[in-house]
Amino acid sequence: MGGGGAPLRRARARGPPVASLDVTTTGSPTTGSGGEAVVVEDLVIRYGELTAVDGVSFAARAGQVTTVLGPNGAGKTSTVEHLEGYRPAAGGWTRVLGLDPIADHRRLSHRVGVMLQDGGIPTAIRPSELLAQYAGFFERPLDPAELLERVGLSHRAGTAFRRLSGGEQRRLSLALAIIGRPEVVFLDEPTAGIDLEGRDAVREVVASLSEDGVAVVMTTHDLDEAERCSDHVVIIDRGVVVAAGSPAELVRPSDSDHILFGAPDELPVDDLAAHLGVGVRRVSRGEFRVETDPSPANVASVTAWLAERDLPLQDLRAGRQRLDDVFRRLTAHDRGPDAGEPGGTAARRRGRGRRR
Repeated sequence: MGGGGAPLRRARARGPPVASLDVTTTGSPTTGSGGEAVVVEDLVIRYGELTAVDGVSFAARAGQVTTVLGPNGAGKTSTVEHLEGYRPAAGGWTRVLGLDPIADHRRLSHRVGVMLQDGGIPTAIRPSELLAQYAGFFERPLDPAELLERVGLSHRAGTAFRRLSGGEQRRLSLALAIIGRPEVVFLDEPTAGIDLEGRDAVREVVASLSEDGVAVVMTTHDLDEAERCSDHVVIIDRGVVVAAGSPAELVRPSDSDHILFGAPDELPVDDLAAHLGVGVRRVSRGEFRVETDPSPANVASVTAWLAERDLPLQDLRAGRQRLDDVFRRLTAHDRGPDAGEPGGTAARRRGRGRRR
């Protein structure tokens, strides 16, 4: 499969690269009756006695961005690694473009792109050289020079890989994942460590992929990014799916029993609670929750109390949730770092030099 960990070998002559950034594939993706390019049913993955993934089910459609969210150790990385063809399952049924991701890995290698965290790239190679070499592995590759421009790396085309910043290396990894015009792309934390300008470039590429009919499966810890960029979100915790749907469906209030607002972190919570006669608690730095229905009268009471004390109101949500509110509520429990996925994400994905 295409991606940052592919082996570097002499490219075979297959004609000149196609000078276009249109990533539309040569044929129609192999999808299910509902347009599913990726199907996961009751997936189970174990590490010895530990069950990291315990009956996960979801689907990713062609032409959509599906984002898999979860705390460290939730099972999301193991799930995606299985779909990439690198993590065997202990149970369940999965298909990528109608094929078994493990048994049919070789058949999928030119139809699926994978963006890795890091590792597997010679440090002295230049981005222009690397993309030109990868282009030779595919029948109809994207044009390397135009792809570098699209990810904002034209000015670094002749710079050794080791001299690129972490964010620039991430953008190059994205270019490697899509140069072969894949029908499915797996993106692991695509904007991690990238500056604002680079992040915008990555998001534009992701949007163009879905517009061209590619199924994009993404993992991220940036919940704002997930809410803005995703067509479908799957939240995994402790190895099971705890919620799934479009961002709009997930943030739709299931009740209207609280008011969320932002204010200085030192706000006297007990004083406000006594004034309102209801519970008030700090849910995160500078954010507070009032346990009462968000009626105009109750909202006015909160804002009037702040005004009397000359405390600024920095945010107000009455009956409306954000994706991070949903995520916090569904995954609010104590857990150790990377519990449930031995070795942790970074340890497994760094410098593995996996074949694609």
